[in-house]
Amino acid sequence: MTFKKLIFVSRLAIAAALFTGMATAQQASAASSTDTQQSSQAPAPASNPGAQAAKDASPTKSAAPQSQLSQRERAEQELKQQEQQRILGVIPNFNTTDVQNAAPLSPGQKFRLALHSSVDPFQFVAAGLDAGISQGQDAFPGYGQGAQGYAKRFGAAYADAVSGLIWGNAIFPALMHEDPRYFRKGTGSFKHRLLYSISTTVVTKNDNGTWGPNYANVLGNIAAGGLSNVYYPSTDRGVGLTFQRAFTVTAEGAIGSVLVEFWPDIERKILHRK
Repeated sequence: MTFKKLIFVSRLAIAAALFTGMATAQQASAASSTDTQQSSQAPAPASNPGAQAAKDASPTKSAAPQSQLSQRERAEQELKQQEQQRILGVIPNFNTTDVQNAAPLSPGQKFRLALHSSVDPFQFVAAGLDAGISQGQDAFPGYGQGAQGYAKRFGAAYADAVSGLIWGNAIFPALMHEDPRYFRKGTGSFKHRLLYSISTTVVTKNDNGTWGPNYANVLGNIAAGGLSNVYYPSTDRGVGLTFQRAFTVTAEGAIGSVLVEFWPDIERKILHRK
Protein backbone atom coordinates (compact mmCIF):
# COMPACT_ATOMS: atom_id res chain seq x y z
CA MET A 1 0.00 0.00 0.00
CA THR A 2 1.45 3.37 -1.00
CA PHE A 3 1.89 6.21 1.48
CA LYS A 4 -0.92 8.29 -0.07
CA LYS A 5 -3.31 5.34 0.04
CA LEU A 6 -2.35 4.72 3.67
CA ILE A 7 -3.21 8.33 4.52
CA PHE A 8 -6.53 8.03 2.69
CA VAL A 9 -7.51 4.76 4.41
CA SER A 10 -6.51 6.15 7.81
CA ARG A 11 -8.69 9.22 7.29
CA LEU A 12 -11.62 7.02 6.31
CA ALA A 13 -11.16 4.94 9.45
CA ILE A 14 -11.05 8.04 11.64
CA ALA A 15 -14.15 9.47 9.94
CA ALA A 16 -16.01 6.18 10.44
CA ALA A 17 -15.05 6.09 14.11
CA LEU A 18 -16.21 9.65 14.60
CA PHE A 19 -19.49 8.96 12.82
CA THR A 20 -20.11 5.88 14.95
CA GLY A 21 -19.33 7.82 18.11
CA MET A 22 -21.68 10.63 17.11
CA ALA A 23 -24.48 8.19 16.29
CA THR A 24 -24.08 6.46 19.65
CA ALA A 25 -24.11 9.78 21.47
CA GLN A 26 -27.24 10.86 19.62
CA GLN A 27 -29.01 7.61 20.50
CA ALA A 28 -28.07 7.98 24.16
CA SER A 29 -29.26 11.58 24.13
CA ALA A 30 -32.59 10.60 22.56
CA ALA A 31 -33.13 7.84 25.12
CA SER A 32 -32.32 10.20 27.97
CA SER A 33 -34.75 12.77 26.58
CA THR A 34 -37.54 10.16 26.34
CA ASP A 35 -36.99 9.04 29.94
CA THR A 36 -37.09 12.61 31.14
CA GLN A 37 -40.36 13.31 29.33
CA GLN A 38 -41.99 10.18 30.73
CA SER A 39 -40.88 10.87 34.30
CA SER A 40 -42.09 14.49 34.38
CA GLN A 41 -45.88 14.28 34.93
CA ALA A 42 -46.52 17.61 36.69
CA PRO A 43 -47.56 20.45 34.39
CA ALA A 44 -45.23 23.41 34.08
CA PRO A 45 -46.19 26.38 36.27
CA ALA A 46 -47.96 29.23 34.52
CA SER A 47 -45.61 31.99 33.60
CA ASN A 48 -46.12 35.60 34.55
CA PRO A 49 -47.79 37.29 31.57
CA GLY A 50 -46.05 40.59 32.29
CA ALA A 51 -42.62 38.98 32.57
CA GLN A 52 -43.23 36.94 29.42
CA ALA A 53 -44.25 40.06 27.47
CA ALA A 54 -41.15 41.86 28.68
CA LYS A 55 -39.00 38.90 27.67
CA ASP A 56 -40.58 38.80 24.22
CA ALA A 57 -40.03 42.53 23.81
CA SER A 58 -36.36 42.40 24.84
CA PRO A 59 -33.83 42.13 21.99
CA THR A 60 -32.23 38.70 21.56
CA LYS A 61 -28.50 38.24 21.14
CA SER A 62 -27.56 36.59 17.89
CA ALA A 63 -24.64 36.53 15.52
CA ALA A 64 -24.56 39.51 13.19
CA PRO A 65 -25.66 38.63 9.66
CA GLN A 66 -22.98 38.56 6.97
CA SER A 67 -24.24 41.84 5.48
CA GLN A 68 -23.68 43.68 8.78
CA LEU A 69 -20.09 42.53 9.25
CA SER A 70 -17.35 44.99 8.46
CA GLN A 71 -15.04 44.26 5.56
CA ARG A 72 -12.19 43.35 7.91
CA GLU A 73 -14.42 41.05 10.00
CA ARG A 74 -15.65 39.25 6.90
CA ALA A 75 -12.07 38.85 5.67
CA GLU A 76 -11.12 37.43 9.07
CA GLN A 77 -13.89 34.83 8.92
CA GLU A 78 -12.91 33.78 5.41
CA LEU A 79 -9.22 33.71 6.33
CA LYS A 80 -9.81 31.39 9.29
CA GLN A 81 -11.61 28.97 6.99
CA GLN A 82 -8.80 29.11 4.42
CA GLU A 83 -6.19 28.31 7.07
CA GLN A 84 -7.83 24.90 7.57
CA GLN A 85 -7.66 23.86 3.90
CA ARG A 86 -5.34 21.02 2.91
CA ILE A 87 -4.92 18.68 -0.04
CA LEU A 88 -5.01 15.02 1.00
CA GLY A 89 -5.19 16.33 4.55
CA VAL A 90 -1.44 17.07 4.41
CA ILE A 91 -0.47 19.68 1.80
CA PRO A 92 -1.44 23.22 2.91
CA ASN A 93 -3.85 25.03 0.60
CA PHE A 94 -4.22 28.21 2.63
CA ASN A 95 -3.92 30.64 -0.30
CA THR A 96 -7.01 29.40 -2.13
CA THR A 97 -10.57 30.70 -1.85
CA ASP A 98 -13.77 29.55 -3.53
CA VAL A 99 -15.47 32.86 -2.70
CA GLN A 100 -15.27 34.99 -5.83
CA ASN A 101 -16.25 38.19 -3.97
CA ALA A 102 -14.08 37.47 -0.94
CA ALA A 103 -13.32 40.49 1.23
CA PRO A 104 -9.86 41.95 0.53
CA LEU A 105 -7.18 41.22 3.10
CA SER A 106 -5.52 43.93 5.14
CA PRO A 107 -1.69 44.17 5.00
CA GLY A 108 -1.51 42.49 8.40
CA GLN A 109 -3.72 39.62 7.24
CA LYS A 110 -1.54 39.13 4.16
CA PHE A 111 1.57 38.82 6.34
CA ARG A 112 -0.25 36.49 8.72
CA LEU A 113 -1.30 34.21 5.87
CA ALA A 114 2.25 34.09 4.50
CA LEU A 115 3.78 33.38 7.91
CA HIS A 116 1.18 30.71 8.64
CA SER A 117 2.21 28.94 5.44
CA SER A 118 5.92 29.42 6.19
CA VAL A 119 5.90 27.61 9.54
CA ASP A 120 3.56 24.80 8.50
CA PRO A 121 5.19 21.38 9.17
CA PHE A 122 4.78 20.42 5.53
CA GLN A 123 7.28 23.13 4.54
CA PHE A 124 9.99 21.39 6.58
CA VAL A 125 9.11 18.00 5.11
CA ALA A 126 9.19 19.41 1.58
CA ALA A 127 12.55 21.11 2.24
CA GLY A 128 13.93 17.82 3.58
CA LEU A 129 12.83 15.91 0.49
CA ASP A 130 14.19 18.64 -1.80
CA ALA A 131 17.53 18.55 0.02
CA GLY A 132 17.70 14.76 -0.25
CA ILE A 133 17.04 14.83 -4.00
CA SER A 134 19.58 17.63 -4.51
CA GLN A 135 22.22 15.76 -2.56
CA GLY A 136 21.54 12.55 -4.46
CA GLN A 137 22.01 14.44 -7.75
CA ASP A 138 25.01 16.34 -6.31
CA ALA A 139 23.30 19.63 -7.13
CA PHE A 140 25.11 22.68 -5.75
CA PRO A 141 28.40 20.78 -5.39
CA GLY A 142 29.83 23.68 -3.42
CA TYR A 143 27.79 22.48 -0.44
CA GLY A 144 29.68 19.18 -0.41
CA GLN A 145 28.27 15.85 0.76
CA GLY A 146 27.58 14.22 4.11
CA ALA A 147 25.49 15.62 6.93
CA GLN A 148 26.93 19.11 6.53
CA GLY A 149 26.11 19.21 2.82
CA TYR A 150 22.57 17.98 3.50
CA ALA A 151 22.05 20.62 6.21
CA LYS A 152 23.14 23.37 3.82
CA ARG A 153 20.83 22.10 1.09
CA PHE A 154 17.96 21.82 3.58
CA GLY A 155 18.53 25.39 4.77
CA ALA A 156 18.65 26.68 1.19
CA ALA A 157 15.46 24.84 0.18
CA TYR A 158 13.56 26.12 3.20
CA ALA A 159 14.91 29.66 2.75
CA ASP A 160 13.76 29.60 -0.90
CA ALA A 161 10.22 28.62 0.11
CA VAL A 162 9.92 31.16 2.93
CA SER A 163 11.50 33.96 0.90
CA GLY A 164 9.07 33.38 -1.96
CA LEU A 165 6.09 33.40 0.42
CA ILE A 166 7.12 36.57 2.23
CA TRP A 167 8.04 38.56 -0.87
CA GLY A 168 5.37 37.28 -3.24
CA ASN A 169 2.46 36.81 -0.82
CA ALA A 170 3.01 39.53 1.77
CA ILE A 171 5.44 42.38 1.06
CA PHE A 172 4.66 43.13 -2.59
CA PRO A 173 0.91 42.41 -2.31
CA ALA A 174 0.73 44.81 0.64
CA LEU A 175 2.68 47.52 -1.20
CA MET A 176 0.79 47.13 -4.50
CA HIS A 177 -2.66 46.45 -3.03
CA GLU A 178 -2.92 43.06 -4.72
CA ASP A 179 -4.63 39.96 -3.36
CA PRO A 180 -2.13 37.08 -2.98
CA ARG A 181 -4.82 34.38 -3.02
CA TYR A 182 -5.89 32.08 -5.82
CA PHE A 183 -9.59 32.60 -6.62
CA ARG A 184 -10.73 29.17 -7.75
CA LYS A 185 -13.22 29.29 -10.61
CA GLY A 186 -14.67 25.80 -10.19
CA THR A 187 -17.10 26.06 -13.12
CA GLY A 188 -16.88 26.27 -16.90
CA SER A 189 -15.17 24.18 -19.55
CA PHE A 190 -11.90 22.38 -18.90
CA LYS A 191 -10.04 24.59 -21.38
CA HIS A 192 -11.38 27.80 -19.87
CA ARG A 193 -10.46 26.76 -16.32
CA LEU A 194 -7.03 25.54 -17.43
CA LEU A 195 -6.18 28.81 -19.16
CA TYR A 196 -7.55 30.79 -16.22
CA SER A 197 -5.45 28.91 -13.66
CA ILE A 198 -2.25 29.33 -15.71
CA SER A 199 -2.94 33.04 -16.29
CA THR A 200 -3.10 33.78 -12.56
CA THR A 201 0.70 33.68 -12.39
CA VAL A 202 0.71 36.99 -14.31
CA VAL A 203 -2.86 38.27 -13.64
CA THR A 204 -4.36 38.80 -10.20
CA LYS A 205 -7.24 40.40 -8.33
CA ASN A 206 -6.57 43.78 -6.76
CA ASP A 207 -7.85 44.86 -3.35
CA ASN A 208 -10.43 47.10 -5.03
CA GLY A 209 -11.99 44.12 -6.84
CA THR A 210 -10.53 44.78 -10.30
CA TRP A 211 -8.12 42.47 -12.13
CA GLY A 212 -4.69 43.48 -13.36
CA PRO A 213 -1.06 42.39 -13.82
CA ASN A 214 0.31 40.18 -11.06
CA TYR A 215 3.32 42.35 -10.28
CA ALA A 216 3.61 40.95 -6.77
CA ASN A 217 4.11 37.37 -7.94
CA VAL A 218 6.63 38.20 -10.66
CA LEU A 219 8.63 40.66 -8.55
CA GLY A 220 8.41 38.37 -5.54
CA ASN A 221 9.97 35.50 -7.49
CA ILE A 222 12.75 37.77 -8.77
CA ALA A 223 13.41 39.16 -5.28
CA ALA A 224 13.53 35.66 -3.78
CA GLY A 225 15.87 34.54 -6.54
CA GLY A 226 18.13 37.53 -5.91
CA LEU A 227 18.18 36.91 -2.18
CA SER A 228 19.24 33.30 -2.76
CA ASN A 229 22.60 34.61 -4.00
CA VAL A 230 23.43 35.24 -0.35
CA TYR A 231 23.38 31.56 0.66
CA TYR A 232 23.98 29.60 -2.57
CA PRO A 233 27.58 28.52 -3.42
CA SER A 234 29.58 31.06 -5.38
CA THR A 235 29.40 28.86 -8.48
CA ASP A 236 25.59 29.05 -8.39
CA ARG A 237 25.18 32.82 -8.17
CA GLY A 238 24.72 35.59 -10.68
CA VAL A 239 22.12 37.67 -12.48
CA GLY A 240 21.43 35.00 -15.08
CA LEU A 241 20.85 32.31 -12.46
CA THR A 242 18.64 34.70 -10.48
CA PHE A 243 16.25 35.18 -13.39
CA GLN A 244 16.46 31.49 -14.27
CA ARG A 245 15.35 30.56 -10.74
CA ALA A 246 12.60 33.20 -10.86
CA PHE A 247 11.29 31.77 -14.15
CA THR A 248 11.40 28.23 -12.75
CA VAL A 249 9.43 29.22 -9.65
CA THR A 250 6.87 31.07 -11.79
CA ALA A 251 6.39 27.99 -13.97
CA GLU A 252 6.02 25.82 -10.86
CA GLY A 253 3.43 28.30 -9.59
CA ALA A 254 1.40 27.85 -12.78
CA ILE A 255 1.44 24.07 -12.31
CA GLY A 256 0.38 24.53 -8.70
CA SER A 257 -2.53 26.75 -9.74
CA VAL A 258 -3.76 24.07 -12.15
CA LEU A 259 -3.61 21.47 -9.38
CA VAL A 260 -5.52 23.71 -6.97
CA GLU A 261 -8.18 24.50 -9.59
CA PHE A 262 -8.93 20.89 -10.44
CA TRP A 263 -8.17 19.14 -7.14
CA PRO A 264 -11.80 19.13 -5.88
CA ASP A 265 -12.83 17.50 -9.18
CA ILE A 266 -10.10 14.89 -8.74
CA GLU A 267 -11.29 14.19 -5.20
CA ARG A 268 -14.86 13.64 -6.34
CA LYS A 269 -14.09 11.48 -9.38
CA ILE A 270 -11.08 9.46 -8.21
CA LEU A 271 -11.28 9.45 -4.42
CA HIS A 272 -15.10 9.53 -4.44
CA ARG A 273 -15.32 12.35 -1.90
CA LYS A 274 -18.04 14.97 -1.82
